[in-house]
Amino acid sequence: MIASMTNIVKRYRAHTALDHLDLAIREGETLGLLGPNGAGKTTAIRVLTGLTGVDAGEVRLFDSDTPVTASAVKRRIGLVPQDLALYETLSARDNLSYFGRLYGVTGAALKARVGEVLDVLGLSDVAGKSPKKYSGGMKRRLNIGCAIIHKPELLILDEPTVGIDPQSRNHILDFVEEMNRQGTTVLYTSHYMEEVERVCSRVLIMDTGRVIAEGSVEELTRTSLFEETVTLEVRDPAPALAEGIGKVQGVLRCEVEGRLLTVTSTAGSQNLARILENASPYTILGASAKRPTLEDAFLALTGKKLRDGSENE
Repeated sequence: MIASMTNIVKRYRAHTALDHLDLAIREGETLGLLGPNGAGKTTAIRVLTGLTGVDAGEVRLFDSDTPVTASAVKRRIGLVPQDLALYETLSARDNLSYFGRLYGVTGAALKARVGEVLDVLGLSDVAGKSPKKYSGGMKRRLNIGCAIIHKPELLILDEPTVGIDPQSRNHILDFVEEMNRQGTTVLYTSHYMEEVERVCSRVLIMDTGRVIAEGSVEELTRTSLFEETVTLEVRDPAPALAEGIGKVQGVLRCEVEGRLLTVTSTAGSQNLARILENASPYTILGASAKRPTLEDAFLALTGKKLRDGSENE
């Protein structure tokens, strides 16, 4: 286990940001951390990285009893915060050099590493320019570069793709996947479900300061929380068709709009075959079954959209 938080309590006056939180990060994984605004994700990251203390509980990093605030521990972590942490008056190269020295990288090793990071992030051609002349996506890439200049064992990315174009987002996701393939453990938070589905091997869902569900994307979407939806396109459907499908065990409702029938069944009913059997006397032009998504799981577990509420975490 590369990191663990056990029974963590963190309060801000009357507000409990973390409520006996248990969280573990396994070595070599890319762990997605999801939750509605105010769930405690950013607070959890601040606790994990030693940026804020706790009222109760234990934080362990790298199977060591060394405090998370110790320099020796912090140098093994790379943190990409929500807000850009760059010096606008320095060039990209100088930003990377500065953060590298903070992490203890110096001399020829630092110069070589700066060149590597600029190449990997596609910023070599603009290395001499300051971030204030960069696009939002380029700034985000440089922000990541400053966090990985020292080759961290644990990379924490807190909303790394907010407000950038699709091309830059894809570049960052490619980079995260490559870092993980090279052995870096990654903790990834995002408001974009498709990003988490793409890059994360395991997902934790937080709400009200604690973890309420965890598992792979497949495990979370396979639970018994979700209704199943089958859509049929039928030539000249008669009212009797909807009536017959409505009697199939597990069917909750059958809605008809022109040639389209939308059939909603209880979770796990796997009704597609039985629905098609009822429709067999008709000419079926198309049929599809909706597979539950990570967003379906999230909404079912939290009852909230990811962008609901305030950012008070």
